[in-house]
Amino acid sequence: MCATCRDNEFDLAVVGAGAAGQLGAIAAAESGKRVVLLEQMARPGLKILASGGGHANLTNMLARAEFEEAFGRQGRFMEPALNVMGAADLRKFLAGLGIETMVDDKLHVYPASQRASDVQTALRDRLEQLGVQIHLNCLVSRLWIEDRTLMGVETSGGQIKASQVLLACGGKSYPELGGTGGGYALAKQAGHSITEPIPAMVPLVTQEPWPGQLAGVSLSHVRVWIALPKQSKAGVTGDILFTHRGLSGPAIINISGAVSQLRQRLGRVPIRIELIAGTDSPAWEREIESWRTSSGKRMVLGLVREKIPASLARELFRLAGLDEQITAAQLPTVARKTLAGLLGHLELTVTGTDGFKIAFVTRGGVKLKEVDPKTLQSRSMPGLYLAGELLDLDGPTGGFNLQWAFASGWLAGKTAGSR
Repeated sequence: MCATCRDNEFDLAVVGAGAAGQLGAIAAAESGKRVVLLEQMARPGLKILASGGGHANLTNMLARAEFEEAFGRQGRFMEPALNVMGAADLRKFLAGLGIETMVDDKLHVYPASQRASDVQTALRDRLEQLGVQIHLNCLVSRLWIEDRTLMGVETSGGQIKASQVLLACGGKSYPELGGTGGGYALAKQAGHSITEPIPAMVPLVTQEPWPGQLAGVSLSHVRVWIALPKQSKAGVTGDILFTHRGLSGPAIINISGAVSQLRQRLGRVPIRIELIAGTDSPAWEREIESWRTSSGKRMVLGLVREKIPASLARELFRLAGLDEQITAAQLPTVARKTLAGLLGHLELTVTGTDGFKIAFVTRGGVKLKEVDPKTLQSRSMPGLYLAGELLDLDGPTGGFNLQWAFASGWLAGKTAGSR
């Protein structure tokens, strides 16, 4: 049970102490408002602590238009929030808390210490400095509504009166980090509709069992795309990792939300992999043909192993029905085409994901048309704000989702603070 609040009434109750909730609480408190921050977990900011492998990939330096585009057709919804807390603003804000940041590979922004814990400690210190009451292990069960007027929230420790409420509860992803999906019921209580949540940024499970034989094998700079009509042929370029159940790695993680969405409707989703991005099947066929004259006596397997990991090369030979001892001069035309096809557009069938248990982001949530993007206030319940992953908006890896959480929380808190 959460402890009894020291005050009887607040200007703002913030539900969820992740990136969005903490920034919202700070923004409102800096405006002089009395704020209470309610978190169901034993610690605040668990996703911040886990982000970037514990190094906290806070944001990135992409131009605004490119940043929004990465979120798909709904990306423009973020514009007002990014106007008040974009990447440069976030870095300046953190610097004011004593957290200097650095840009890795000219794009991704991390704390200079490379420690996510430093960021979370600085946020906690600022909340306490501003007098924000923080209650951990405190479950918010319902909104307190009387005569269609928002009065506050009902918690495991009793009612908390607040003239405004910010829902920053996150989605259903990674329950160990607080993603229980409880915010959806609160939003529904206020009249909101929910796009069904599905796992995103999550490893994929394949129908074919052979990837499991290569568990732990990784490839750099591959291209992955969904092999269905009306799906982007450009796909996603990045690294992949074979797992016991299928595929993971940044490129897979970034395409997983779209695959999950299609799998809801189709059950199974075909994907294709260009094992070396930019080298398609015709290019492979030309290269394999050139080996006949340049390396005719060498075994084809050895030549392929110079391009991709040996265990994967052997698996492709098995799939192609090729003798591992065959030389380049001996390779028939049909076999050449088959091998080139596997190297240039290796096809796998996705039948599932590893689920919300380890998905880092939720796709789906409160429908954006029901929230005012300029304030992040509910269109159906005055005084109610929604921010972060609870909304139907998600981006790829690389600081996108954390930036959105910080920016949306800040805008909602600023708006609440100005009332």
